[in-house]
Amino acid sequence: MFAVVRTGGKQYRVAAGDKIAVEKLAGEAGDTVTLGDVLLAGEGDKMADAAKVAVSAEIIAQAKGEKVVVFKKRRRHNYRRKGGHRQQLTLLRITAVGDSKAAPKKEAAKAAPKKEEAKAAPAKDETKAAPKKAAPVKKAAPAAKTDTAEKKPAAKKAAPKKEGATDKAPAKKAPAKKAEKK
Repeated sequence: MFAVVRTGGKQYRVAAGDKIAVEKLAGEAGDTVTLGDVLLAGEGDKMADAAKVAVSAEIIAQAKGEKVVVFKKRRRHNYRRKGGHRQQLTLLRITAVGDSKAAPKKEAAKAAPKKEEAKAAPAKDETKAAPKKAAPVKKAAPAAKTDTAEKKPAAKKAAPKKEGATDKAPAKKAPAKKAEKK
């Protein structure tokens, strides 16, 4: 069975056992990924309903594509800029092109709790350690705030404004006299 899937803005025709390089996907080597955007599915000349088909793949590796040299030049202006780019890729091995989306979701659901348990165990240790460290700081902080409030002097009042400066604008100079011509 084959399927046409869309990922990373591109479309790929895949079948079970194929290896493809796609735009970077989240995950590490060995993780299972479900490609959900199936555009077309079929076997031989017969087409199947793409909404019921799921494609599952295993991440082989995270890699970089070939180097692309970007060279800019403006002639007769001594302007040259050389740069480059290597696209981030994910190498996938298509494990199954199935008729139901329920089977790959179950595999992903089994893998997800294991990861969550691993993340939850260190998080519990951190929460136990954090209150012990934070408790003395919380007790000391309010006492420090009250001491500093008592030691600070009262804020100074603003100086009174001068009366003469605010009443009038400065006087303008008289225009210069023109010399008479004879």
